[in-house]
Amino acid sequence: MGKHETKAKGKSRRGSQPPSSAPPPAKKGKAADSGKRPSARGAAPWAARHAAKHAAEARARNAEPPRPGSARATLRTPDEAERIKARIGELHTALGKIRALRKNLAANFYPIGQILQQIHSDKLYDAKGYASFEAFAEREVDLGKALTLKLARIPVLFQAPAIQLGLEPLLAALTAIDDTLSGTPPQPVTGPNRPALPMKPPRSGSRS
Repeated sequence: MGKHETKAKGKSRRGSQPPSSAPPPAKKGKAADSGKRPSARGAAPWAARHAAKHAAEARARNAEPPRPGSARATLRTPDEAERIKARIGELHTALGKIRALRKNLAANFYPIGQILQQIHSDKLYDAKGYASFEAFAEREVDLGKALTLKLARIPVLFQAPAIQLGLEPLLAALTAIDDTLSGTPPQPVTGPNRPALPMKPPRSGSRS
């Protein structure tokens, strides 16, 4: 019998043996005895307790009302966010009306002043983060800060018939009012075409 025949017989014997279907033996150890999964390698035993403690502290802080000036106090609730969104929409509508009316400022100065006064009285400017109406007038209204502030005062100081006077007389009246309130002496009003009269010479001698 040759070497090749011996090798063939050995292969046939190994191939004829059925594969074993028995499960591998269970590993014995502390994890197998207690029925618990082993912890991740490198995890400290106090990590789970530390995370649970922090979660409990966070739940307790969220349950308390936010302190004034804290970061949580500045967060906007959904109701407040909806209110601010509505105020921003109202402010944009008012600015759109002003842009349409300013094309003829001489005729529409009074309704522009009414819209500006409404923005001032309702404090709609704070919806866009402005702290004052003056800052809003300087950045958002394309009429200039000084003119915008005066236009907003016209409906308060003058009644609707003031429209007949025109814009320039009312602006002059506001300037005169501001000068009076600030203590600036008013300028004397003289006729434009009236020449100044010469001074009379003093009389010489006395009557007998």
